[in-house]
Amino acid sequence: MISPRYHREVPQRYRLEAGKCKQCGNISFPPRLICPKCKSKTFETVKLSREGKILTFTIIRVGPDKFSKETPYVVAIIELNDGVRLTTQVADCDVDKVEIGNKVKLVFRKIQDEGKSGLHCYGYKAV
Repeated sequence: MISPRYHREVPQRYRLEAGKCKQCGNISFPPRLICPKCKSKTFETVKLSREGKILTFTIIRVGPDKFSKETPYVVAIIELNDGVRLTTQVADCDVDKVEIGNKVKLVFRKIQDEGKSGLHCYGYKAV
């Protein structure tokens, strides 16, 4: 079960924020406590680009119970224009026309409903 409070307290989930190392400039998403490149512990918060391209993808034709009505759908690794990579669903597309290198834009969407309470969980999808 996903806790709504947890999701609301994670800034990168709703504001697409990352940590930029003040020493070497490496951008980490999600933000980290220690820079993986130079081991510095000083970061500034930056907003990530919402545009990028598909590096690789897969088409889910038999999904888990919560997403079984949405099949087939695409899950891809996206590289944003600022170099950050993330995994996300690609929405509003013909799954058979998705290709590596396609340009995408991140949009804020409902991801799923939680349990019997019907709480909505939001996040980013690529279109």
